[in-house]
Amino acid sequence: MALSIRSMLRRQIEQREFSRWRYRAATVEDTRLSLLRRQVLQAQRLRAELDQLIQVADSRLAFPAVGANGFDLPQDTDWRWRPALWRGPLPRPGVTAVTSGEELGEEVKLFHDCAAPEVTLRQMRNHSENDLAPFGLRMEVFGFTGSFLSLAVDLPAEAIAGLRRRHLVRVAAHFDLERPIEIFVRLNIKHGPNTEELVEPLPGSGPESMVEFDLAYSEINEKRIEKAWVDIIFGDPAMNAVALRDLTFSRRPRAEL
Repeated sequence: MALSIRSMLRRQIEQREFSRWRYRAATVEDTRLSLLRRQVLQAQRLRAELDQLIQVADSRLAFPAVGANGFDLPQDTDWRWRPALWRGPLPRPGVTAVTSGEELGEEVKLFHDCAAPEVTLRQMRNHSENDLAPFGLRMEVFGFTGSFLSLAVDLPAEAIAGLRRRHLVRVAAHFDLERPIEIFVRLNIKHGPNTEELVEPLPGSGPESMVEFDLAYSEINEKRIEKAWVDIIFGDPAMNAVALRDLTFSRRPRAEL
């Protein structure tokens, strides 16, 4: 009973507060200036608090939840990974006038050879029910006169632990394009003094874009693998926007024949 009374009183107080601000907005043309200045100051302070509440609430209520790490993978997958940029908020969510080698997070870098690039990178919040990743990456390219533009993602040590030539390495991306362009994925595996490079085109767009690298066709020395990274290469990127809503990596052993 006491809880019901408190809830009713709280609703009445909220309604009175809302009605007061609605009345102030309706009579703003006739309010004397000295009073209006105080109301504006109060409104600005209130708006700052409301904006903070809405921003945090949107992040908590949006789908998928922060920290969600769902995957759609074959059952025989023995390693999977989604970079931190797509899992949770970054301390620095955006970069403008991106120079070559600029980092966004600890695992993602942008490389290019444009002298005066007009490129921005920004972490975005995913909201669609089709999204498995809580966050995405939006890249906007305006003026660009270079010959290449690529995102480099360093793979963790777990990716190369036990890596063999019988493995298939999968790179899956969910992206939206402002206009269609060619996108290529290059898997780089450093083994001793050599680096193996395998390149495949990334087909289409949307949640089903995926390439697999069959390491049977590589010449990697399994005993000397030191590191691996992936380059996502964008062809003719000028005057375009790319929303990379998800990016995942995984590997599985090839079925024995």
